[in-house]
Amino acid sequence: MTWTAILALAAGTYLLKGVGPLLAGGRRMPPRLDRVVRLLPPALLAGLVAVQTFGDGRALTLDGRSAGVALGAVAVLLRAPFIVVIVVAMAGAAGFRFLT
Repeated sequence: MTWTAILALAAGTYLLKGVGPLLAGGRRMPPRLDRVVRLLPPALLAGLVAVQTFGDGRALTLDGRSAGVALGAVAVLLRAPFIVVIVVAMAGAAGFRFLT
């Protein structure tokens, strides 16, 4: 059942990606809709990070993941290179888990 659902969703996704350009052709979206569509990927990514970081089933938790995200955010604010942000977040999460 699970694999059937995954395959159906994957096929539907590829179908939508293929049909969209065919139906839209060379037309542009209205400016208001274009602004909204441009905001969707960052909002979805932020939601995914929040759920994966602070969610634990049906409850909110603060653990090593939270510490890693916080330290990564500080590294971003300090304009560190991307690889440094990743290493700082990883080391912070591991260090917090080691200490607790």
